[in-house]
Amino acid sequence: MPELPEVEALVRFLDERATGHVVVAADLASIVALKTFSPPLSALVGGTVTGASRHGKWLDLGVRPATAGAGAGGTAGGAAGATSAVPDDELHLVFHLARAGWLRWSEDAPTTPVRPTSSRGGVRAVLALRIRFDDGSGFDLTEAGTRKRLAVHVVRDPTEVPAIATLGVEPLGPDFTIAELSRLLAARNQQLKGLLRDQRLVAGIGNAYSDEILHAARTSPFRLTRSLEADDVAHLHAAIRDVLSEAVATSSGRPAAELKDAKRRGMRVHGRAGEACPVCGDVVREVSFADRSLQYCATCQTGGQVLADRRMSRLLR
Repeated sequence: MPELPEVEALVRFLDERATGHVVVAADLASIVALKTFSPPLSALVGGTVTGASRHGKWLDLGVRPATAGAGAGGTAGGAAGATSAVPDDELHLVFHLARAGWLRWSEDAPTTPVRPTSSRGGVRAVLALRIRFDDGSGFDLTEAGTRKRLAVHVVRDPTEVPAIATLGVEPLGPDFTIAELSRLLAARNQQLKGLLRDQRLVAGIGNAYSDEILHAARTSPFRLTRSLEADDVAHLHAAIRDVLSEAVATSSGRPAAELKDAKRRGMRVHGRAGEACPVCGDVVREVSFADRSLQYCATCQTGGQVLADRRMSRLLR
């Protein structure tokens, strides 16, 4: 799943390449991906891209609609020439790539009609949405697997999307202070791993970077939040900032097609079970859950104590 650093890189990539261009086609291939109906997807056609931004793991492409009757021709949802009259204010194409979704950019986007894809899908990535611009470039949103969770919204205000309206603090923003982190840690006595992954508390961190942050902070993923002393909180705060900032810097400027591999190469413990910890040389270990796993170094993070590798594992005290 793309997390804050990869989404930030995609946003910068889109902002550089799409801003100022007119949307000439917005073709929906997977009906289950589109979560809104008003404004319609067709309202984007003829509009000019004003920029790209990010809300946690959500990407937001701003589009200023064409005035009624003056939009450029194009397609929307497969209907040729469908351009809707909407108020002349900015619309937002907001989307979440979920676990198996991705954005695929093309300097020469296909102009052939988009065919509906099966909601069942499979391992192979299938097309969900295609956006094409007036210079011939564009991007596809694709999703692999059978669990279709990629979500596309067309809204006038991003906060109309409940998952965006309830996002927690931005960890690279000015509001994420040591005092704010202390407040979050004290609010509820829960495991650190769970707090970092909760989008309602801290926006943009997922399974991979929470592993990396906890390794950098040299603390257990199952340590309880209220057990942290002041020095621990400051150390965790620095680890969050440092890990995410480094990952953003590594991802920035890379083509969308290279971001997944760059993310994998940058991981120190996540996805590296059985390999040597780059800090101490101990073996990286894994705890498996029903639908995910976490990786950690016992020497660096748990005082040498090995966590039980079983479903719904808890810290061995």
